[in-house]
Amino acid sequence: MFRSLFLGSAALAATLVAGASIQHAVAGEWKSDFKELRFGILSGENEKDRIQRYTKFKQYLEKETGLPVKIYTASSYDGVIQAIAADQIEFAFFGSSSYAAAYKETEGGVEPLVSRKQADGSTGYYSIVTVRCDSGYEKIEDLKGKTLAFADPDSTSGYAVPYYNLLKQGYDPETYFAATPFAGAHETGVLGVTNGQFDAAATYMTNEESGIPQRMVKKGMIDSGVVCPIWKSPEITSGPFTARKNLPGEMKEQIATMLMEIPEKDPEAFAAMTANPKQVGWIRVDHERYEWIVEMRDEIRKIRRNRGS
Repeated sequence: MFRSLFLGSAALAATLVAGASIQHAVAGEWKSDFKELRFGILSGENEKDRIQRYTKFKQYLEKETGLPVKIYTASSYDGVIQAIAADQIEFAFFGSSSYAAAYKETEGGVEPLVSRKQADGSTGYYSIVTVRCDSGYEKIEDLKGKTLAFADPDSTSGYAVPYYNLLKQGYDPETYFAATPFAGAHETGVLGVTNGQFDAAATYMTNEESGIPQRMVKKGMIDSGVVCPIWKSPEITSGPFTARKNLPGEMKEQIATMLMEIPEKDPEAFAAMTANPKQVGWIRVDHERYEWIVEMRDEIRKIRRNRGS
């Protein structure tokens, strides 16, 4: 009897081990179809700093997946959008508006996986209009007939949200300001304000400690107290880490899990990539969360098309 029980237990254990091995093989099957993983990052800051911030995350992914990982950068937001649309990269860190642009460009061929979560539970950030603190400009009314620089046509906080909200508040960017050029990147716009090239620039901040101006101060690009915000938008939904929809489901799930686990598994990589002491982790997201951004972009496009601009 005991021998039968022993054999039965051994058989059961063997079955469980075999089942686990099969499950593990299935779970890792997608890796055999990919020689490397590639993810894109937007041009919010200069290329050297972008790559440096995400190098430890790259190494984390390599360790977790066992595959080589490459960072893809471009001189404009559209470069990353086109790369994911052409299957040249598998994943990308998008802002809300650039995600919406990629969604439209691929006809729904991208899928948001995770987004940022702050210590206070918030999952958003703000567009701001910045000026030199010694400029005398204290409110949007003071910028009438002045130059307001936007960041990039596919930037959420650097273009879509400030353009749309200023328009709704009665400050039509097309007529209220003397000029509204695109600086090309958030940092470029803020630098343009500090050196007098622009009267104001649209960028973003998450809180008093985190944002483009604060990051530039920490990097020594500008001095503290030189740039001040004079306008802030309603809260913007933080952009998603995004995957191509045509990737294997198990692959997307595993990479999303790796993002969710990085604060505990590799705090150093997490701190470097987020550059925000108040970001504590990630939340799972889906397309519905960003549908309002898609609609806002469509409305802006209609407005500009009707004006012939």
